[in-house]
Amino acid sequence: MPRVQVGMTLPVMEPDLPLGMASILEAWSRTIDEGPYASLCFGERMAFDNPDSATLLGAVAAWTERVRLTTTVVVPQLHHPVLLAKSLATADQLSGGRLSVGIGVGGREEDYRAVDADLATQTIAGMAGAVETMRRVWAGERVTDAVRPVGPPPLQPGGPEILVGTMGKKTIRSAARWADGVAGVTLNADVDEVDGLFRLAREAWGSEGREAPRLTTSFWFAVGDDPRGQVHRHLRHYMNWLPVELVDALAATAGFAGTPTELRDALKRFEDIGCDEVHLIPTSSDLTQVERIAEIL
Repeated sequence: MPRVQVGMTLPVMEPDLPLGMASILEAWSRTIDEGPYASLCFGERMAFDNPDSATLLGAVAAWTERVRLTTTVVVPQLHHPVLLAKSLATADQLSGGRLSVGIGVGGREEDYRAVDADLATQTIAGMAGAVETMRRVWAGERVTDAVRPVGPPPLQPGGPEILVGTMGKKTIRSAARWADGVAGVTLNADVDEVDGLFRLAREAWGSEGREAPRLTTSFWFAVGDDPRGQVHRHLRHYMNWLPVELVDALAATAGFAGTPTELRDALKRFEDIGCDEVHLIPTSSDLTQVERIAEIL
C-alpha cells in the first residue's frame, strides 16, 4: 500500500454534472470523507458549467468532517483579492481549519474575459500581488479605509497554506519567496518530470532560507472498462478551448488509464520521489471510481 497521501478531486468538470449537481457532489464528498483520502479537491473555471468555487467550499465544509479541502486551483486575478480573502477565510472557519489554497495564473484568456479581468494581470507578478493582499487581510491589517478590518479571520493562524499551481521553472523560483508549497500537475503522470520540478522547488525554497515546501502533484485517471476511452471523452469536454485535433493527440497518453493495481504501483513511484500528496482527477462522475481506488489505499 502506498504511503504517499492521496487526495480525490470532485467531478466538477463532467458534462452530466449540471443534471444532478447537488446529489452527485454531496455523495462524492461524503464518500471521500469516509474513505482513506487525505483531501477533497476541485478546480476553477469561469467560462464553463462547473460550480462556483467559493459557494462549493461552503457546501463541502458542511458535507465533510475530516478531509482537507484543497482548491486546485483558483486564479486570484479573476477575483477581487479582498473579497477572495474574505471568502477563503470564511471557508477556513466553516471547515474547522481544513482549507488549503492552490492558486495559479490560469491558462485560458476566455476566463479572464468572462469576468472582465485585466489580461495584463495574467502574470506571476499579478498572482503574487493578489496573495500579498490576501495575507494582509488574513493578518487583520486594514487594507481599506473602513472602520474595521475585513473579516472574519481564518481559523488557521496566518491563513490557510498557499500552494502554487504550476509546471514552470520560472513560477517555482518566484513562488519560493511567498508560497508554502507546490500544487503541480503532470499531463502524462510522468514521475521523472515531476521529480525534476520537485528538485527545483526544494532548491528554490532552500535558496530563500525557507523550510522545505509541501510538494503535491495531480493527474487525470480512469480505471475499469475502456479507461483510455474514458480519459479521451473527458478531455474532449474539458479542453473545449483547444482544437479538437490537439485534444485527440493529447488524449492518447494523458493521465493514467489502467487497473487499480497499476495505479497503486504508480502512486508508489511518486512516493519514491518524495511527493507529499497526489491529487487524482476523475474523468467520470461514476462514484464507484472513488470506492475502487479506496480499496487499494
